[in-house]
Amino acid sequence: MVTRTSVEEELLSLAGSVPDPELPVLTLEDLGVVRGVEVGEPGRVTVRLTPTYSGCPAIEAMAADIEHVLHAHGVAEVSVETVLSPAWTTDDITAEGRRKLAEFGIAPPRPRDTASGGPVPLTLAVRCPHCGSTETELLSRFSSTACKALRRCVACREPFDHFKEL
Repeated sequence: MVTRTSVEEELLSLAGSVPDPELPVLTLEDLGVVRGVEVGEPGRVTVRLTPTYSGCPAIEAMAADIEHVLHAHGVAEVSVETVLSPAWTTDDITAEGRRKLAEFGIAPPRPRDTASGGPVPLTLAVRCPHCGSTETELLSRFSSTACKALRRCVACREPFDHFKEL
């Protein structure tokens, strides 16, 4: 387990409070992309950030927003490092993040049961965030962002985004 100082905890919280540029209903903490904060020399901080996928166009905006927030809180020099390993997965989205996605009308990805160590159960149904029906259909593998698919509910006929499992 990583032991953090109170300053590192505060900086991690500040970096995590930044809204995701593509899904502003989520913070970077909700999304699980802020991997750590390291305080170096006085006034110098390094934030480790993992993109949702290696070609994520939002990573530069995330880094700039983190720098802005930390500068606004008195950190003179901020460096944001992109970390690709371990890779981000939708399992990194917090329970609060999943709740926010559903509340916003985006079907959250299903969490995997990694505790059992057994095979990953295959569930093809995607629940409609509007009416709860599992009778949904895929309209497009990609939606407003590459991490989402566009679906429609057969029951209520409402279209919705589904955050794809990665």
